Amino acid sequence: MAEPQSPIRGSRPRTAGPRFAPNGQSPPARHAFSLSAPLPVSPKAAAPRSRFVPAPAGERALQPPRPAANARPSRRPTVPRKKTTPVAVRLGSSDQILQDPRANAELQDATGAYVADRYQDALRILRKLAEQFPGSAGIKELLGLTLYRLGRWTAALRELERHHELSGSYDQYPVMADSYRALRRYREAEELWAELRQVSPSAEVMAEGRLVAAGALADQGDLQGAVKLLESSLRRAKPKSLHLRQWYALADLYERAGELPRARDLFRRVAAADPDAYDVRQRLVALR
Repeated sequence: MAEPQSPIRGSRPRTAGPRFAPNGQSPPARHAFSLSAPLPVSPKAAAPRSRFVPAPAGERALQPPRPAANARPSRRPTVPRKKTTPVAVRLGSSDQILQDPRANAELQDATGAYVADRYQDALRILRKLAEQFPGSAGIKELLGLTLYRLGRWTAALRELERHHELSGSYDQYPVMADSYRALRRYREAEELWAELRQVSPSAEVMAEGRLVAAGALADQGDLQGAVKLLESSLRRAKPKSLHLRQWYALADLYERAGELPRARDLFRRVAAADPDAYDVRQRLVALR
């Protein structure tokens, strides 16, 4: 169940996660681009699919629920991250839940709750299903994503690691790396990025992984390293959504590094490709 396709805006890991702008408690609007938080979405990306990928249009300023204030130190988020959510949970042909119509219906209810940002409702249903079907990779995936959205990083990692073991999929590695980043466990985040580069899954997953890796470098003060990691995305005459996300994050890094002309130029490129992307218009106004 690959997160419904495949998440960054708002304050970071929903409180301490990555972002290319502050993300802890409620950073200023123009710095609300967090890797962990849902990405500001452009109306063009508002197809009625699931939202682990560009979320529906009305979610532009939405931020995921914040965990308790003492849950973890807040920090500056880092990259744009898409909110991915499976429109339909991917289940293996041997998954026992397929033989249980009632459980299947409950899983659809959980998916609907996740898509509607009713994470606590989704969590309640998924915990029960996970007890009934401990070997279901699809349930583990959606449960892990729900916990991630709630800022419960350690629990999310446990479920998403199990999903990987059951399915062999690397789709949620960026989410796992972002969770490590939120916990300030940078070494583990870097290890996942290294593994992701070796297996080289889809371009979308690689882009998300690169954003998280850049965010982790920026969190540790290595802005130049983060910039270098994202600059390869500039070699695109006709950028796709995944490239624009990286351009936005890179422009944010340029601004943080004091390279305002480069930041302004890149934000303009993002706006030229998609005038409604994230909060790019406000960023350009602020850089005048």
